[in-house]
Amino acid sequence: MLPALVAEDVPTITVRKGDQINLAVSALGGSEGAATTKVVQNDLAVSGYFTLEGADSSYTVRGTASGGSLQGQVVDHSGGTVLAKTYGGSTRENAHQFANDIIETLTGHKGIAGSKITFSATRSGKKEVYLADYDGSNVRQLTHDNTISVHPSLSADGRRIAYTGYQSGYADVYVIDIGSGARNRIVNFPGTNSGATFSPDGSRLALTISKDGNPELYTVSASGGGARRLTHTRGVESGPTWSPDGDEIIYSSDQGGSPQLYRISASGGEGRPISTGRSYCTEPNWSPDGKRVAFNVRGGGEFQVAVLDLPNGGTRTVGVGQDPVWGADSRHLIFSEGGALYLLDTISSRKSKIVDGLGKISEPSWSR
Repeated sequence: MLPALVAEDVPTITVRKGDQINLAVSALGGSEGAATTKVVQNDLAVSGYFTLEGADSSYTVRGTASGGSLQGQVVDHSGGTVLAKTYGGSTRENAHQFANDIIETLTGHKGIAGSKITFSATRSGKKEVYLADYDGSNVRQLTHDNTISVHPSLSADGRRIAYTGYQSGYADVYVIDIGSGARNRIVNFPGTNSGATFSPDGSRLALTISKDGNPELYTVSASGGGARRLTHTRGVESGPTWSPDGDEIIYSSDQGGSPQLYRISASGGEGRPISTGRSYCTEPNWSPDGKRVAFNVRGGGEFQVAVLDLPNGGTRTVGVGQDPVWGADSRHLIFSEGGALYLLDTISSRKSKIVDGLGKISEPSWSR
Protein backbone atom coordinates (compact mmCIF):
# COMPACT_ATOMS: atom_id res chain seq x y z
CA MET A 1 0.00 0.00 0.00
CA LEU A 2 1.31 3.41 -0.94
CA PRO A 3 1.02 6.58 1.17
CA ALA A 4 -2.18 8.62 1.08
CA LEU A 5 -2.56 10.96 -1.86
CA VAL A 6 -3.75 13.71 0.45
CA ALA A 7 -2.18 14.69 3.73
CA GLU A 8 -5.19 16.49 5.22
CA ASP A 9 -6.51 15.41 8.61
CA VAL A 10 -9.21 12.75 8.49
CA PRO A 11 -12.27 13.88 10.44
CA THR A 12 -13.41 11.87 13.44
CA ILE A 13 -16.58 10.01 12.53
CA THR A 14 -18.69 8.55 15.31
CA VAL A 15 -21.04 5.67 14.51
CA ARG A 16 -23.38 4.27 17.14
CA LYS A 17 -23.92 0.53 17.40
CA GLY A 18 -26.70 -0.51 15.07
CA ASP A 19 -26.35 2.54 12.84
CA GLN A 20 -25.77 2.06 9.14
CA ILE A 21 -24.00 4.66 7.05
CA ASN A 22 -25.62 5.64 3.76
CA LEU A 23 -22.88 5.12 1.19
CA ALA A 24 -22.84 5.34 -2.59
CA VAL A 25 -20.30 3.38 -4.65
CA SER A 26 -19.73 4.98 -8.04
CA ALA A 27 -18.55 2.76 -10.87
CA LEU A 28 -14.77 2.94 -10.81
CA GLY A 29 -13.05 3.88 -14.04
CA GLY A 30 -10.20 2.14 -15.83
CA SER A 31 -9.73 -1.29 -17.38
CA GLU A 32 -10.08 -3.04 -14.00
CA GLY A 33 -12.78 -0.69 -12.74
CA ALA A 34 -15.80 -2.96 -13.21
CA ALA A 35 -14.21 -5.94 -11.41
CA THR A 36 -12.89 -3.72 -8.63
CA THR A 37 -16.25 -2.03 -8.13
CA LYS A 38 -17.98 -5.40 -7.76
CA VAL A 39 -15.54 -6.61 -5.08
CA VAL A 40 -15.65 -3.33 -3.14
CA GLN A 41 -19.45 -3.28 -3.19
CA ASN A 42 -19.63 -6.85 -1.93
CA ASP A 43 -17.08 -6.25 0.83
CA LEU A 44 -18.93 -3.15 2.04
CA ALA A 45 -22.32 -4.88 1.90
CA VAL A 46 -21.05 -7.93 3.81
CA SER A 47 -19.50 -5.73 6.52
CA GLY A 48 -22.98 -4.76 7.73
CA TYR A 49 -22.03 -1.15 8.42
CA PHE A 50 -23.46 0.42 5.28
CA THR A 51 -26.62 0.99 3.30
CA LEU A 52 -25.48 1.13 -0.31
CA GLU A 53 -27.80 3.65 -1.90
CA GLY A 54 -27.17 6.41 -4.37
CA ALA A 55 -29.69 8.96 -3.12
CA ASP A 56 -28.87 11.24 -0.18
CA SER A 57 -25.66 9.38 0.59
CA SER A 58 -23.42 10.67 3.35
CA TYR A 59 -20.33 9.48 1.47
CA THR A 60 -19.42 8.49 -2.07
CA VAL A 61 -16.77 5.96 -3.09
CA ARG A 62 -15.02 6.61 -6.41
CA GLY A 63 -11.72 5.97 -8.16
CA THR A 64 -9.85 4.38 -11.05
CA ALA A 65 -8.34 0.89 -11.38
CA SER A 66 -6.05 -0.27 -14.13
CA GLY A 67 -2.67 -1.92 -14.67
CA GLY A 68 -2.53 -3.38 -11.15
CA SER A 69 -3.07 0.02 -9.52
CA LEU A 70 -6.12 1.38 -7.74
CA GLN A 71 -6.58 5.05 -6.92
CA GLY A 72 -9.45 5.10 -4.43
CA GLN A 73 -11.23 8.00 -2.85
CA VAL A 74 -14.11 8.65 -0.48
CA VAL A 75 -15.74 12.07 -0.33
CA ASP A 76 -18.48 13.36 1.94
CA HIS A 77 -21.71 14.97 0.76
CA SER A 78 -20.07 18.39 0.62
CA GLY A 79 -17.24 17.10 -1.57
CA GLY A 80 -14.59 16.99 1.16
CA THR A 81 -12.05 14.18 0.89
CA VAL A 82 -12.30 11.69 3.74
CA LEU A 83 -9.99 9.02 2.32
CA ALA A 84 -7.62 8.92 -0.64
CA LYS A 85 -5.05 6.19 -1.25
CA THR A 86 -3.28 4.38 -4.03
CA TYR A 87 -2.92 0.60 -3.93
CA GLY A 88 -0.67 -1.70 -5.93
CA GLY A 89 -1.33 -5.42 -6.33
CA SER A 90 -3.88 -7.75 -7.87
CA THR A 91 -7.38 -6.48 -8.63
CA ARG A 92 -8.96 -8.37 -5.72
CA GLU A 93 -6.19 -7.47 -3.25
CA ASN A 94 -6.49 -3.78 -4.12
CA ALA A 95 -10.27 -3.86 -3.81
CA HIS A 96 -10.15 -5.65 -0.44
CA GLN A 97 -7.58 -3.21 0.96
CA PHE A 98 -9.63 -0.24 -0.23
CA ALA A 99 -12.81 -1.68 1.31
CA ASN A 100 -11.06 -2.31 4.64
CA ASP A 101 -9.72 1.26 4.68
CA ILE A 102 -13.21 2.60 3.97
CA ILE A 103 -14.64 0.52 6.83
CA GLU A 104 -11.95 1.56 9.30
CA THR A 105 -12.07 5.24 8.31
CA LEU A 106 -15.86 5.54 8.54
CA THR A 107 -16.58 3.19 11.47
CA GLY A 108 -13.35 2.73 13.43
CA HIS A 109 -13.70 -1.05 13.07
CA LYS A 110 -11.35 -3.45 11.31
CA GLY A 111 -12.62 -4.97 8.10
CA ILE A 112 -12.64 -8.65 7.17
CA ALA A 113 -12.09 -8.12 3.43
CA GLY A 114 -8.97 -9.86 2.17
CA SER A 115 -8.79 -12.24 5.12
CA LYS A 116 -8.30 -15.97 4.54
CA ILE A 117 -10.03 -19.07 5.85
CA THR A 118 -8.84 -22.64 6.10
CA PHE A 119 -10.90 -25.77 6.74
CA SER A 120 -11.03 -29.53 6.34
CA ALA A 121 -13.06 -31.10 3.54
CA THR A 122 -13.65 -34.63 2.24
CA ARG A 123 -13.98 -34.05 -1.52
CA SER A 124 -11.07 -36.42 -2.27
CA GLY A 125 -12.51 -39.15 -0.06
CA LYS A 126 -10.11 -38.26 2.76
CA LYS A 127 -10.03 -35.25 5.04
CA GLU A 128 -7.65 -32.70 3.52
CA VAL A 129 -6.84 -29.05 4.29
CA TYR A 130 -8.15 -26.28 2.04
CA LEU A 131 -7.62 -22.53 1.82
CA ALA A 132 -9.98 -19.81 0.52
CA ASP A 133 -10.76 -16.11 0.68
CA TYR A 134 -13.16 -15.10 3.44
CA ASP A 135 -16.06 -14.92 0.99
CA GLY A 136 -15.44 -18.42 -0.35
CA SER A 137 -13.56 -17.35 -3.48
CA ASN A 138 -10.29 -18.89 -4.70
CA VAL A 139 -10.65 -22.27 -2.98
CA ARG A 140 -7.57 -24.45 -3.27
CA GLN A 141 -6.51 -27.75 -1.73
CA LEU A 142 -3.32 -27.46 0.33
CA THR A 143 -2.70 -31.02 1.46
CA HIS A 144 -2.73 -34.20 -0.59
CA ASP A 145 -1.78 -36.58 2.21
CA ASN A 146 -4.39 -39.23 1.34
CA THR A 147 -4.91 -39.85 5.03
CA ILE A 148 -6.53 -37.75 7.78
CA SER A 149 -5.65 -34.04 7.91
CA VAL A 150 -7.70 -32.15 10.50
CA HIS A 151 -7.88 -29.17 12.86
CA PRO A 152 -6.25 -26.60 10.52
CA SER A 153 -5.45 -23.28 12.20
CA LEU A 154 -4.38 -20.10 10.40
CA SER A 155 -1.89 -17.72 11.93
CA ALA A 156 -3.32 -14.23 12.43
CA ASP A 157 -1.38 -12.88 9.42
CA GLY A 158 -2.68 -15.69 7.21
CA ARG A 159 0.79 -16.91 6.23
CA ARG A 160 0.97 -20.26 8.06
CA ILE A 161 -1.36 -23.14 8.83
CA ALA A 162 -0.91 -25.61 11.67
CA TYR A 163 -2.84 -28.88 11.39
CA THR A 164 -2.93 -32.43 12.69
CA GLY A 165 -1.88 -35.07 10.16
CA TYR A 166 -1.65 -38.85 10.37
CA GLN A 167 1.05 -39.44 7.73
CA SER A 168 3.17 -41.33 10.28
CA GLY A 169 0.19 -43.33 11.44
CA TYR A 170 -0.08 -41.15 14.55
CA ALA A 171 -1.55 -37.72 15.23
CA ASP A 172 1.30 -35.23 14.74
CA VAL A 173 1.24 -31.45 14.22
CA TYR A 174 2.53 -29.95 10.98
CA VAL A 175 2.98 -26.32 9.92
CA ILE A 176 2.63 -25.20 6.30
CA ASP A 177 4.18 -21.98 5.01
CA ILE A 178 1.51 -20.93 2.53
CA GLY A 179 3.79 -18.74 0.43
CA SER A 180 6.50 -21.33 -0.18
CA GLY A 181 4.46 -24.48 0.34
CA ALA A 182 7.08 -25.79 2.78
CA ARG A 183 5.77 -28.14 5.44
CA ASN A 184 7.41 -29.24 8.67
CA ARG A 185 6.37 -31.69 11.35
CA ILE A 186 6.88 -29.77 14.57
CA VAL A 187 5.16 -31.85 17.29
CA ASN A 188 5.34 -35.64 17.30
CA PHE A 189 5.26 -36.75 20.94
CA PRO A 190 4.07 -40.32 21.58
CA GLY A 191 0.27 -40.39 21.67
CA THR A 192 -2.03 -37.68 20.32
CA ASN A 193 -0.95 -34.17 19.35
CA SER A 194 -3.94 -32.20 18.12
CA GLY A 195 -5.94 -28.98 17.94
CA ALA A 196 -2.97 -26.61 17.64
CA THR A 197 -3.86 -22.90 17.44
CA PHE A 198 -1.50 -19.98 16.88
CA SER A 199 -1.02 -17.27 19.49
CA PRO A 200 -1.96 -13.76 18.24
CA ASP A 201 1.70 -12.88 17.54
CA GLY A 202 2.31 -16.20 15.80
CA SER A 203 5.18 -17.22 18.09
CA ARG A 204 3.45 -20.05 19.98
CA LEU A 205 0.89 -22.80 19.60
CA ALA A 206 -1.60 -24.09 22.16
CA LEU A 207 -2.68 -27.70 21.70
CA THR A 208 -3.69 -30.98 23.31
CA ILE A 209 -0.88 -33.50 23.96
CA SER A 210 -1.36 -36.92 25.56
CA LYS A 211 2.27 -37.99 26.00
CA ASP A 212 1.81 -38.10 29.78
CA GLY A 213 -1.08 -40.54 29.47
CA ASN A 214 -3.93 -38.01 29.69
CA PRO A 215 -4.87 -35.37 27.08
CA GLU A 216 -3.61 -32.14 28.62
CA LEU A 217 -3.24 -28.55 27.44
CA TYR A 218 0.25 -27.50 26.34
CA THR A 219 1.97 -24.62 24.63
CA VAL A 220 4.94 -25.01 22.29
CA SER A 221 6.92 -22.56 20.20
CA ALA A 222 5.73 -22.20 16.61
CA SER A 223 8.81 -24.15 15.56
CA GLY A 224 7.90 -27.00 17.91
CA GLY A 225 10.26 -26.65 20.86
CA GLY A 226 9.78 -25.55 24.45
CA ALA A 227 6.72 -27.65 25.32
CA ARG A 228 5.02 -26.36 28.49
CA ARG A 229 2.25 -28.29 30.20
CA LEU A 230 -0.53 -26.01 31.47
CA THR A 231 -3.18 -28.35 32.92
CA HIS A 232 -3.06 -31.26 35.36
CA THR A 233 -6.51 -32.86 35.49
CA ARG A 234 -8.19 -36.24 35.08
CA GLY A 235 -10.32 -34.84 32.25
CA VAL A 236 -9.70 -34.25 28.55
CA GLU A 237 -8.63 -30.72 27.60
CA SER A 238 -9.27 -29.52 24.04
CA GLY A 239 -10.11 -26.56 21.79
CA PRO A 240 -7.68 -23.91 23.11
CA THR A 241 -8.21 -20.31 21.99
CA TRP A 242 -5.95 -17.37 22.86
CA SER A 243 -6.87 -14.02 24.36
CA PRO A 244 -6.09 -11.07 22.05
CA ASP A 245 -3.02 -10.16 24.11
CA GLY A 246 -1.76 -13.77 24.22
CA ASP A 247 -1.75 -13.84 28.02
CA GLU A 248 -4.65 -16.25 28.58
CA ILE A 249 -6.25 -19.30 26.98
CA ILE A 250 -9.85 -20.47 27.09
CA TYR A 251 -10.42 -24.18 26.50
CA SER A 252 -12.92 -26.98 26.99
CA SER A 253 -12.50 -29.68 29.63
CA ASP A 254 -14.69 -32.51 30.92
CA GLN A 255 -12.83 -32.67 34.23
CA GLY A 256 -16.10 -32.00 36.06
CA GLY A 257 -18.23 -34.38 33.98
CA SER A 258 -19.69 -32.85 30.82
CA PRO A 259 -17.45 -30.46 28.81
CA GLN A 260 -17.30 -26.91 30.13
CA LEU A 261 -15.21 -23.83 29.37
CA TYR A 262 -12.20 -22.89 31.48
CA ARG A 263 -9.77 -20.00 31.50
CA ILE A 264 -6.07 -20.29 32.32
CA SER A 265 -2.91 -18.18 32.15
CA ALA A 266 -0.83 -18.95 29.06
CA SER A 267 2.09 -19.49 31.43
CA GLY A 268 0.20 -22.11 33.47
CA GLY A 269 -1.62 -22.22 36.77
CA GLU A 270 -5.10 -23.27 37.76
CA GLY A 271 -7.88 -23.43 35.18
CA ARG A 272 -10.89 -21.35 36.27
CA PRO A 273 -14.39 -22.44 35.18
CA ILE A 274 -16.40 -19.98 33.09
CA SER A 275 -20.11 -19.73 33.80
CA THR A 276 -21.97 -20.10 30.49
CA GLY A 277 -25.38 -21.30 31.63
CA ARG A 278 -25.02 -24.28 29.30
CA SER A 279 -24.36 -27.92 30.19
CA TYR A 280 -22.20 -28.91 27.20
CA CYS A 281 -19.60 -26.46 25.83
CA THR A 282 -16.85 -27.18 23.30
CA GLU A 283 -14.72 -25.53 20.59
CA PRO A 284 -14.44 -22.00 22.05
CA ASN A 285 -13.12 -19.09 19.97
CA TRP A 286 -12.15 -15.77 21.57
CA SER A 287 -13.12 -12.60 19.66
CA PRO A 288 -10.26 -10.25 18.66
CA ASP A 289 -11.72 -7.44 20.77
CA GLY A 290 -11.60 -9.73 23.81
CA LYS A 291 -15.27 -9.21 24.69
CA ARG A 292 -16.93 -12.41 23.48
CA VAL A 293 -16.38 -16.12 23.17
CA ALA A 294 -18.22 -18.19 20.56
CA PHE A 295 -18.53 -21.91 21.22
CA ASN A 296 -20.57 -25.04 20.56
CA VAL A 297 -23.44 -26.15 22.76
CA ARG A 298 -25.63 -29.20 22.34
CA GLY A 299 -29.37 -28.93 22.44
CA GLY A 300 -32.31 -30.71 20.85
CA GLY A 301 -30.03 -33.39 19.47
CA GLU A 302 -27.93 -30.98 17.42
CA PHE A 303 -24.95 -28.68 17.83
CA GLN A 304 -25.65 -24.98 18.14
CA VAL A 305 -23.43 -21.89 18.11
CA ALA A 306 -23.55 -19.78 21.26
CA VAL A 307 -21.89 -16.46 22.13
CA LEU A 308 -20.86 -15.55 25.67
CA ASP A 309 -20.49 -11.88 26.59
CA LEU A 310 -17.46 -11.94 28.89
CA PRO A 311 -17.95 -8.56 30.63
CA ASN A 312 -21.65 -9.14 31.36
CA GLY A 313 -21.85 -12.93 31.50
CA GLY A 314 -24.85 -13.41 29.23
CA THR A 315 -24.98 -16.28 26.70
CA ARG A 316 -27.15 -16.34 23.57
CA THR A 317 -27.58 -18.92 20.83
CA VAL A 318 -27.05 -17.50 17.35
CA GLY A 319 -27.64 -20.50 15.11
CA VAL A 320 -27.23 -24.18 14.34
CA GLY A 321 -23.68 -25.29 13.44
CA GLN A 322 -20.24 -26.25 14.67
CA ASP A 323 -16.74 -24.87 15.16
CA PRO A 324 -17.46 -21.11 15.16
CA VAL A 325 -14.57 -18.70 14.51
CA TRP A 326 -14.53 -14.89 14.72
CA GLY A 327 -13.45 -12.50 12.01
CA ALA A 328 -11.16 -9.54 12.66
CA ASP A 329 -14.19 -7.27 13.20
CA SER A 330 -15.43 -9.31 16.20
CA ARG A 331 -18.83 -9.11 14.51
CA HIS A 332 -18.89 -11.93 11.95
CA LEU A 333 -18.64 -15.66 12.60
CA ILE A 334 -17.87 -18.49 10.21
CA PHE A 335 -19.03 -21.99 11.14
CA SER A 336 -19.92 -25.30 9.52
CA GLU A 337 -23.47 -26.53 9.09
CA GLY A 338 -24.71 -29.46 7.03
CA GLY A 339 -21.31 -29.97 5.43
CA ALA A 340 -21.02 -26.35 4.20
CA LEU A 341 -19.49 -23.15 5.61
CA TYR A 342 -21.62 -20.15 6.54
CA LEU A 343 -20.86 -16.52 7.34
CA LEU A 344 -23.04 -14.96 10.05
CA ASP A 345 -23.35 -11.29 11.01
CA THR A 346 -24.02 -11.58 14.76
CA ILE A 347 -25.55 -8.08 14.89
CA SER A 348 -27.95 -8.20 11.94
CA SER A 349 -28.31 -12.02 11.92
CA ARG A 350 -27.63 -12.00 8.17
CA LYS A 351 -26.39 -15.46 7.18
CA SER A 352 -24.92 -16.59 3.87
CA LYS A 353 -23.40 -19.81 2.56
CA ILE A 354 -19.81 -19.22 1.43
CA VAL A 355 -18.31 -22.66 0.67
CA ASP A 356 -20.09 -25.80 -0.49
CA GLY A 357 -19.60 -28.74 -2.86
CA LEU A 358 -16.40 -30.11 -1.32
CA GLY A 359 -17.87 -33.09 0.46
CA LYS A 360 -18.25 -32.56 4.19
CA ILE A 361 -16.62 -29.29 5.23
CA SER A 362 -15.66 -28.73 8.87
CA GLU A 363 -13.23 -27.06 11.33
CA PRO A 364 -12.86 -23.58 9.83
CA SER A 365 -10.15 -21.17 10.97
CA TRP A 366 -9.97 -17.48 10.04
CA SER A 367 -7.02 -15.10 9.69
CA ARG A 368 -7.23 -11.69 11.36
